[in-house]
Amino acid sequence: MNTVRIALTKGRLEKNAIDLFESIGYDCTSLREKGRKLILPIGGGIDIVLAKAADVITYVEHGVCDVGIVGKDTIMENGRSFYEVLDLGFGRCRFALAGSTGQEFYSGYNAKRIATKYPNVARRFFEEKCMDVEIIKIEGSVELAPLLGLSDAIVDIIETGNTLKENGLEIIEEICTISARMIVNIPSMKLKKIELEKLFNLIENSKEEAK
Repeated sequence: MNTVRIALTKGRLEKNAIDLFESIGYDCTSLREKGRKLILPIGGGIDIVLAKAADVITYVEHGVCDVGIVGKDTIMENGRSFYEVLDLGFGRCRFALAGSTGQEFYSGYNAKRIATKYPNVARRFFEEKCMDVEIIKIEGSVELAPLLGLSDAIVDIIETGNTLKENGLEIIEEICTISARMIVNIPSMKLKKIELEKLFNLIENSKEEAK
């Protein structure tokens, strides 16, 4: 049996992915008691590699991992060459444009300044509107940018919206819904076809039973 190596995004998606693997019969004890280990077997010819979201895509694209579990947000910002095969349904949130409560964002003629961790997503969104904007890349809390006068608005992931409200911000427009996705290395889809189809079928059957 060919070993299938799955790159899993650490943090927000990790717990849900572990629950998913356990629900389809894999032993995730090593993942729940991982300590500092980063490559962990869960039986059935599956090894899990724990990585940061952007690195999941890099490992899958370069073929050192066959499969990746990563948020659609990361795919939209960084994705290039792989197959996106399954919407896993967990980790749901929204990409949104947000700004100060009550502001008329779309009024006026000056180019708007947009702060975001996702410059590619923001750029495509405004290109579709034929709007001229200045994109400012922020690594930390993007909500600070409009509060400090650095930007007119932000493009970010919104879960509950509570952080926006607490900082005097509101959603101006939703961009799209995002969730955890399963991606596959292109050569692996052929070379490990049997093993991967078995995994995909188990996941799809589990999703059907959960409905």
